[in-house]
Amino acid sequence: MTIKLLVSVRSVAEALLAARGGADFIDLKEPGQGALGGLPPATIAAIVAALRAAPGGPPISATIGDVAMSELAEIVRRVQAVAACGVDYVKVGIEPVPAAAGVLEALAGCGHPVVPVFIADRGIDGRLLQQALGLGFPGLMADTADKRAGSLFDLLPEPALRALVAQVRECGAMVGLAGALRLGHLPALRALAPDFAGFRSAVCAGDRGGALDPARLAALVHGLRSATDQGEEPRPSPISQLRTAVTSSL
Repeated sequence: MTIKLLVSVRSVAEALLAARGGADFIDLKEPGQGALGGLPPATIAAIVAALRAAPGGPPISATIGDVAMSELAEIVRRVQAVAACGVDYVKVGIEPVPAAAGVLEALAGCGHPVVPVFIADRGIDGRLLQQALGLGFPGLMADTADKRAGSLFDLLPEPALRALVAQVRECGAMVGLAGALRLGHLPALRALAPDFAGFRSAVCAGDRGGALDPARLAALVHGLRSATDQGEEPRPSPISQLRTAVTSSL
């Protein structure tokens, strides 16, 4: 299975570089404003227009920014504003707090393709995940908020990530993993086989706030493609993956 590459960008120039460099998804965010820092709608619209100028471009997602789960009206307002810019998916961070249940219900009924992003720093609430899986979202992601605390693999054990991937795929939705991922995480990602993996730090010169680096992007694209070209063992069914994860955790 080919893992698709999602690259987060903050400008028209970065978006075009990522698209031409082989990214399968273009994700619009402002890394200087937090894990899911949002760009101004005018900037999002300009990037969308530039990417749509050439036919057959990659799908585009955009974040709404880091908003507390208690601010439901603001979350919905931002979703509407970002969706109006013409993106394919709107990403919304989901924190493991009681108010998140109402946020998921509102997002499912907002009339736009929303991808909930479960923030994994304090773990992923299984009840919220099950709720989201029953609401028909086109995709779900796991990501981290504090990029200095380590990668997604440092914060969640592999059995939990394997179970997450299996559960989302079993519901027919896309599943993505992100969170300070690096080139060295490709073997672990191949083992989990999400539909896509999100990168920012790994393709930047310096930290994630630096400029997109074409050489780093090319190395990451090559790493993902090489994994597929070398051939992989058949992936267990989602149910088998889930059973294995549950058994290993007992």
